[in-house]
Amino acid sequence: MIFGRVKPLDAILATAEKKSLHRSLGAFQLTMLGIGAVIGTGIFVLTAEAAQKAGPGMMLSFVIAGFVCAVAALCYAEMAAMVPVSGSAYTYSYAVMGELIAWMVGWALILEYAVAAGAVSVGWSGYVVGLIEHTFHLDIPDLLTRGPFDGGMVNLPAMLIASLVTWLLVIGTKESATVNAVLVAIKVSALTLFIVLSVPVMNMKGFTPFMPLGFSGVSAAAASIFFAYVGFDAVSTAAEETKNPQRNMPIGVIGSLAICTIFYMLVAAGVIGTVGAQPVYGPAGEVLAPGSTALSQQCAALAAAGTEAVTCSKEALAWTLREIGWPQIGNLLGLAAGLALPSVILMMMFGQTRIFFVMSRDGLLPELFSKVHPTYKTPHVITILTGIFVALFAAFFPVGILADISNSGTLFAFAAVSIAVMRLRKTDADRKRPFRTPAIYITAPIAIAGCAYLFWSLGVETKLMFVGWATLGLIVYFAYSRSRSHVGRGVVDVAEAGAGIPPQPVPPLPGAHTPGGQDA
Repeated sequence: MIFGRVKPLDAILATAEKKSLHRSLGAFQLTMLGIGAVIGTGIFVLTAEAAQKAGPGMMLSFVIAGFVCAVAALCYAEMAAMVPVSGSAYTYSYAVMGELIAWMVGWALILEYAVAAGAVSVGWSGYVVGLIEHTFHLDIPDLLTRGPFDGGMVNLPAMLIASLVTWLLVIGTKESATVNAVLVAIKVSALTLFIVLSVPVMNMKGFTPFMPLGFSGVSAAAASIFFAYVGFDAVSTAAEETKNPQRNMPIGVIGSLAICTIFYMLVAAGVIGTVGAQPVYGPAGEVLAPGSTALSQQCAALAAAGTEAVTCSKEALAWTLREIGWPQIGNLLGLAAGLALPSVILMMMFGQTRIFFVMSRDGLLPELFSKVHPTYKTPHVITILTGIFVALFAAFFPVGILADISNSGTLFAFAAVSIAVMRLRKTDADRKRPFRTPAIYITAPIAIAGCAYLFWSLGVETKLMFVGWATLGLIVYFAYSRSRSHVGRGVVDVAEAGAGIPPQPVPPLPGAHTPGGQDA
């Protein structure tokens, strides 16, 4: 049977214990890990994208996206506390819905992490280029800082940062764990400063008209803004490295999401109430798509006429501060984004290596993907391969398109987890659940419906691209993975040698160790 291969939870837990990671992360560290993964391009850059789609109505978009993510987070929290192993949604799906669904979820997560890393790279490029131009009074050509869809030729700075992070992951410097914690503090401080300077000078006139493009625009913006919340699933990938996961995982997942939501709402209000957030229209009054050549041309025309809009900015928050009389603080915020956003790229690529690690452990991907560098003791093959694709995504695609593509994979995975939690309540009702999702038969269906709603609100091209990626995944599964699956071959509980464990390339926080106790 196609859907008959299920890896029992007890076997998953046994395998993880025999090839376990050192449990060293507490609730505070998990929350900081979640904040570090969540706060990034989503709020620093997609504010402009959301404004172009919804205008001030993006406030409602943040609420919708945050609500869907919250109910999904509750389902995630129950599974992560009950099954504290690496692999996130992939592992949960394997235990409940079988190998094929698990494979498709893992395949979707690969798309999520790789494309998301590319999106963050593009966001970093916008802030760094803006900082250089305003600090040194230079005019860097758009041909070298934007992709072909965004009025340029190639985004060289985005390629550069993606390559740099790949190199860091390959060499596996332990110091990057401490650096990551510092960068989380920088990001939070920068957003706090933005809120302090912008919110007190808000003008309510900026909020009208509230929904210039109607509720369809709000829905489209919510589908894009969802990208700003998705980092919390990186917390669940660290479940195998968590002390007292039954208590700390729910705190880490829900706590990080709650803190980030508060920041997002205040930042969005600050932008709308100070510089406005009305969409930019074409010469004939037509709606222009974010990240399109037409929008870039219209923005150039507005700039030539001495009129600019936040929707045209590649560094929305820094631009806003400059417009309200804080140019130096705006430059500092740009510097903060330039320093901090690489940590998000690192975490996205780190998350993908974890997914590859677990899928390879199950025999679904080649062992080559887990090959360890003899000197650096890191899974260099898959890290370099991932880095190449991330750099190419960043070079040729605008941030909005990349964010939407990433969201498609994320929404599929979140819906699968919600289904798994609900189904497991019936098939394994007696299993101990340290954290129980409240009103599961209400919460889980709402999460599933919310994910479906946001997926449907994505652009047609994005949905077709996801279908194409899913089709490719099915081909790979039936042509290669299905015949090599450990579960399919009857090898359920695998006790692998520690020497073959791909080390964690960069511990997410100080104190975290690599698989098998090897330090990267």
